Amino acid sequence: MKKITLLVASTVVLFSCNNLKDNEFLINGTAEGVKNGKKVFVEIQSETGMIAKDTATIENGKFELNGISENVDLGFIRIEDENINLPLILEEGNISVVIKTDTIINSSIGGTENNDKFQSFNDASKVVVDKKMKFEKANLERITTAKKANDTATVNQIMKEYGTFQEDLNKVSKNFIKNNPKAYLSVLLLENFLMRQYLTAEEIKDYFAKIDKSLLNTKSAKNIKKVLDAIKDDPAAKVEVGSKAPVFAANNPEGKKISLQEAMGKVTLIDFWASWCGPCRAENPNVVALYKELHAKGLNIIGVSLDKDAAKWKEAISKDGLVWPQISNLKFWDEPIAKQYNVQSIPATFILDATGKIVARDLKGAALKAKIIELLNAK
Repeated sequence: MKKITLLVASTVVLFSCNNLKDNEFLINGTAEGVKNGKKVFVEIQSETGMIAKDTATIENGKFELNGISENVDLGFIRIEDENINLPLILEEGNISVVIKTDTIINSSIGGTENNDKFQSFNDASKVVVDKKMKFEKANLERITTAKKANDTATVNQIMKEYGTFQEDLNKVSKNFIKNNPKAYLSVLLLENFLMRQYLTAEEIKDYFAKIDKSLLNTKSAKNIKKVLDAIKDDPAAKVEVGSKAPVFAANNPEGKKISLQEAMGKVTLIDFWASWCGPCRAENPNVVALYKELHAKGLNIIGVSLDKDAAKWKEAISKDGLVWPQISNLKFWDEPIAKQYNVQSIPATFILDATGKIVARDLKGAALKAKIIELLNAK
């Protein structure tokens, strides 16, 4: 009797899967502890912001979302009024999602080939993240005491040790790309390496040449090729770590022209963003906190917006509390400063030392803070 039941169950699953249209995805999710009636969204990032592919309501901790994705794409599950933005791969098939609202890293995805691969990457990354969190907890009192005592040597040592975790995460990404040439996540990770110049253009080319041809028509693969072609066709246009930051100037919201030279500090952060960019707006509170803590010690920031609507740009500056200089030509992706810096996606950041040399790019969170503190404390 059990065998018959299992056979019937497997037939139902197969039938359900075969009922999907071409390029259709069906997401079956659970979100334990979330109140009934809350909305859940599956979204993708477009050039003008986040776009919802489908919306559902959570009932008894469960939800179902579906839609069409012409090409395999990166999506995000977001829950109304919850600090949840879970990445997954949108592709044809039945996708399973288990959301843990206590911490996003304990959530899981699966059900399709690319999402199973994504989960294996998350599992490998979690090993490093868990070590990082233990390190943070173990050293919290030590670094707090060192800061109060103005013990820069101890602060620098702790932040240097903390930085090793980012390098370990980079190794996890490199190993994944090397071992999974058919996984869409490999293209996403490679694009990330290219944008923050963790790997050289030649290293990117070597990895990219081994990516499965079935992925070359995806947005991220096209973007990688576009950047590599631009570097090949115009080597002088390369802006990379170790090079002098190209100078620029544009108007602020009041119409006054501000140059990079005017905005320079002991350490300068060039922040490319836009009011329509969800990830940019989510990162802004962290940048505001960083500026409040370190501006008096020599950190300056200049924001370069890829907005095209002046009113929305000004509204976002005010709402997010961005008190440092902001400039834009209001030309969207035709922003000349973004082109000058070969910015293909946002948020994008460049850290400059006191001489105007680019020393790092696209760092976030603790890694960004550690690098800035290191430069501020340099003799």
